[in-house]
Amino acid sequence: MSQIEEKFAKLGTENAPGQEVRQSSTTDSSELRGDSLPGVPVDFSHGDVNRSAFEATPGSLDEFIRGVKSGGEQAYTEYRGRADIRESLATHLAAFTGAPVSAATELIITPGTQGALFLAVAATVSAGDKVAIVRPDYFANRKLVEFMGGHIVPITLDYLGHESHSGIDLSQLEAAFKAGAKTFIFSNPNNPTGVIYSQDEIQQIATLANRYGATVIVDQLYSRLLYPGRVYSHLRATDIDNSNVVTIMGPSKTESLSGYRLGVAFGSARLIDRMEKLQAIVSLRAPGYSQAVLRTWFDEHANWMQDRIAKHQAIRDDLIQVLGTSGDVITRVPEAGSYLFPRLPKLAVTLHQFVRNLRYQASVIVTPGTEFCPDSTDSIRLNFSQNHEAAVAAVERIVELVHRYRD
Repeated sequence: MSQIEEKFAKLGTENAPGQEVRQSSTTDSSELRGDSLPGVPVDFSHGDVNRSAFEATPGSLDEFIRGVKSGGEQAYTEYRGRADIRESLATHLAAFTGAPVSAATELIITPGTQGALFLAVAATVSAGDKVAIVRPDYFANRKLVEFMGGHIVPITLDYLGHESHSGIDLSQLEAAFKAGAKTFIFSNPNNPTGVIYSQDEIQQIATLANRYGATVIVDQLYSRLLYPGRVYSHLRATDIDNSNVVTIMGPSKTESLSGYRLGVAFGSARLIDRMEKLQAIVSLRAPGYSQAVLRTWFDEHANWMQDRIAKHQAIRDDLIQVLGTSGDVITRVPEAGSYLFPRLPKLAVTLHQFVRNLRYQASVIVTPGTEFCPDSTDSIRLNFSQNHEAAVAAVERIVELVHRYRD
């Protein structure tokens, strides 16, 4: 395999959300073993935005239509996004995160948070650079760093060993900085586990970043969907040097606006400027008409978010209860977001074979844990932003298949 072929092979798309439709439906003898379990098909690889329980933010379609009708002024915005929309976003984001945001110099609208992550990594990582990355964490962090030629320094997240904090090994993070890592990437809430970093952990990350002059890219995509009982701490609200931090957010998940491909990055003016230069040659701008939809973000009617959180919490609690009946599936209760990351018992088949069996025998699609950490060969990720009854029934089928394939 050539160097360029190897580079792209590492990206891997076979387990990305939506890609299951491209996978072969042929089954081998292992997949045919056992009877199929009847039930409504459920795709836990991404949230279900088709259900009325999780419709997009009120007025989003109306804003999109107004954007289309406004024509060129909305279609061809500045590369970093339409100025008046950035002004409104800067006000909302400053109030939400507890630190000021300059709409002119410190904020860019991107084609989804995935686009923001690509731009942020490309703005900070060069070939040969050491980059600290939490494991497990969002799969694109690792893949983008490897694509840019960076060297990953793994930071352990002992998410099952703690209840009051995330379980990040801060001694490993400091060792990474001492060894020359100049960038640290993590998600908070963590994707795939749904755990929140404690206030003390966030402050220590800021202290270490300042001490070693490191850049921190923090993905806060699910920071609005918080369950009762935990306090969320924004990294940029600490004493961290603002010139070395980029925060990524967007309305795609919690607000069910995935299809509009909208994200934002804000923080270091130096890095936002680099990101705009790159966006100008990669995609020009976030979809112009879609940008108009951001007028609804943070502007939902009273109790809209509380209602959405309550519905997700009800689903989460029921799924945790079902998984608990298995006796040997271990799961930490998510504190935010819509993900479960259960650890399975030892099975008689490999993780990837079990994931295929779930698809063919139980009509359930999940993401293997190895997407989020190469060592997570005993875990699966479920996005439970689904129809409540269908999600519960699907997890019951997962438990049944765990029993069928237990070693």
